[in-house]
Amino acid sequence: MLPFSKLESDMDQEMVDIESQAICRATVLQGASHISRKEKCPIILKTKKSGLFEKNTKEEEKVILKGATGIVEPGEMLAMVGPSGSGKTTLITALGGRLGGKLCGTITYNGQPFSNAIKRNTGFVTQDDVLYPHLTVTETLVYTALLRLPNTVTEEDKVLHAKSVIDQLGLTQCKDNMVGSPYVRGVSGGERKRVSIGQEMLINPSLLFLDEPTSGLDSTTAQRIVSTLWELACGGRTIVMTIHQPSSRLYYMFHKVLVLSEGNSLYFGKGSEAIDYFSSIGFAPALAMNPSDFILDLANGMILVIFYLINLDYIIDKKVVQCMRLTLSEQLVSAYKINIEAQLKAGLEGISDSGNRNEGEFQDREFGKWPTSWSQQFFVLLRRYIKEKKHESFATLQICQIIVTALIAGLLWYKSDISHLQDQVTLKLFISFKFVLEIGLLFFICGFWSYIPLYQAIFTFPQEVKMLEKERSSGMYRLSSYFMSRIVAELPMDLALPAIFILITYWLTGLKHNIMNFIYTLLSLLLHVLTCQGIGLAIGAIVLDQKTATTFATILMLCFTQVAGFYVQHLPKFMHWIKYISNAYYTFQILIGSQYHTGETYPCSSGQCLIEEYPAIREMGFPDLHRKTLAAIALVIMLIFYRLIAYFALMRVGLTKKLV
Repeated sequence: MLPFSKLESDMDQEMVDIESQAICRATVLQGASHISRKEKCPIILKTKKSGLFEKNTKEEEKVILKGATGIVEPGEMLAMVGPSGSGKTTLITALGGRLGGKLCGTITYNGQPFSNAIKRNTGFVTQDDVLYPHLTVTETLVYTALLRLPNTVTEEDKVLHAKSVIDQLGLTQCKDNMVGSPYVRGVSGGERKRVSIGQEMLINPSLLFLDEPTSGLDSTTAQRIVSTLWELACGGRTIVMTIHQPSSRLYYMFHKVLVLSEGNSLYFGKGSEAIDYFSSIGFAPALAMNPSDFILDLANGMILVIFYLINLDYIIDKKVVQCMRLTLSEQLVSAYKINIEAQLKAGLEGISDSGNRNEGEFQDREFGKWPTSWSQQFFVLLRRYIKEKKHESFATLQICQIIVTALIAGLLWYKSDISHLQDQVTLKLFISFKFVLEIGLLFFICGFWSYIPLYQAIFTFPQEVKMLEKERSSGMYRLSSYFMSRIVAELPMDLALPAIFILITYWLTGLKHNIMNFIYTLLSLLLHVLTCQGIGLAIGAIVLDQKTATTFATILMLCFTQVAGFYVQHLPKFMHWIKYISNAYYTFQILIGSQYHTGETYPCSSGQCLIEEYPAIREMGFPDLHRKTLAAIALVIMLIFYRLIAYFALMRVGLTKKLV
């Protein structure tokens, strides 16, 4: 067994080694990238008596935060400590401008409310890692750097800076591995957390929020991350984090500590003075222990309960324990209001915001515009999305599905050889039946390609809503560049699949074997597919829930196909309006117009009948040139209209939250 002096010496040496490693990393990074050494405008974060009220299902207000007052200045690292459910995440989300609900009080940044200028100079690391699973660590950070760093930095410097952050966070060994997810094998949970932190460190933020950055990490990795954050704070940054139960080594690195319990503040001040404060109000630890352990036990109401049980010979009732906890909580809250809150509020009034004087200059020079141009954002997002989606295995499955369906349809409607039919009556009946089949085939094409693009488009935004909210909240890119990149990225597959389908089906069936008729049919189908895709995008963006969106889309498209004119020829008058908003109705008209013309006849029971007299065609009106033009215009309007709905529906995602 090692003597105590030897053990103490080893621990001291370990701390010296850790500090020397941090200094060494900082020295290496100075040569690797100049971005992290760029002087940034400091931000002073103030919050005065901020509280949050939420309405539950019974329309009753529920108080989540019961007032939090404090200030964090540049060069300081604040840690919010407290048990689960104490309101840490709620408070840090409110401070980061990402919280909805009825939030009362004042939160200022250099004396100003939260704005886009502050947002683009603020980093926010969420508790859940929202990352693309199929991108590598390097790709994730490089794409983030290309989007978030301004045009004053060259693309080569952005890539170099991303690699320097990888080295700084100790991700070199896994830099070429996929990030992964619960369903995709990738890097470990701790490495994934460091990737999330690295995304925010790329912009060299003046103000950095982190929600549980050390959760799931071993002590060495947690020490490395907090040491890196401490270096950022010492460089003039403002760091605010929530942390559940830090080790004593981590605890003493925090410049300030805020202790929360059930939405109440129990302490705010220097971390090294917390034990002295609680001792001064009658709650001193009985033995030397980790300060964070003592604070958490105190916030949970466990200190008084344990002390009471030790001095009793019998087991007390749970209600008595709960009452004791409530009494302890009331004592701590009351002591905080008397000893800290009053002096803190007075101190807030006396501290001036150094950024007020230069706030206009701060916004104009650094954040008056987007970090990159629209075209840069578009192409980077397009490349990132294509790289992420190329790993999807169902793309091959989709192609096989379409080819098999096209072959089956082609064989079902296959053109029969009529050269051996001698009986003219049989021949007439066959030709009549063949005409009916052709009409059915056109409607099958219309109906089949109503659902395929619809369901594919529905999942586009619900699957990415968390990523969109995270990146829009940080002001990474314009919504329009994101929206257009998604639409353009999906176009090759959306247009190639129906082209393959019609190429197989058209020439196998009895449709007119004419190149112009084929091109006309193909263009009509592609227009229909793009319209259905727009409907799916709109529904997905409005609902943002896959199951609900799928159910609603099925009902809507079923109504549209029913009124297209094939199944139901005689609609009630009060239902006539539905067909005018049905894209299938207009597509069916154009498809019929691509094969038949006015004056053509087909064999029927009475001899020869005009095509325009066929019941399904007569009811909707034969699509002459005028009707076909109007139908095409209607589809183009729908194509644009539904995409505009989707765009405006997405505008609510990632909006800056404001106090009421």
